[in-house]
Amino acid sequence: MAYNHSENTQRALSMFQNYDIDTQLALLWYGYLDIKDELNPGPPEAADRMAHTIYDEIKVLPQEQQLQVQRDILSGADSQFGRTYSALSNSARIEIWLLLGQGMESGEIINVPSDYKLPEQTHEFSDFISGLSFEERVEFMQAGVQRMGASSKA
Repeated sequence: MAYNHSENTQRALSMFQNYDIDTQLALLWYGYLDIKDELNPGPPEAADRMAHTIYDEIKVLPQEQQLQVQRDILSGADSQFGRTYSALSNSARIEIWLLLGQGMESGEIINVPSDYKLPEQTHEFSDFISGLSFEERVEFMQAGVQRMGASSKA
């Protein structure tokens, strides 16, 4: 399904996709931290239940496997979680990443190492994202997570 995104979102997605998977994961984490306090969740839906079920499967995995699941989803790997994620609605995909972010905060999900430093080449991206409105940052996050999963490989 094709979506029309703003020019800023398209530019941000293009920049984001040029980074390696672990850098993308870190950028998603920092992006979540940036917008989490302003997010207003909608009413619970069936998508929420599916997202919670998948999250519950991920959180019981050893930390290295939790990380691999996130890498698989982000890279479009043809794995169990990559295929499951691909079958989800966009709402459920967004919910999964919000739950993962919350799980990282609570310690249920492997977190970005505390001494992690983003690569130098991400400064342009970070500066660009920082200049966007809250709505544009949310649109970027939504567009990014919608493109992930096993079917994202073209």
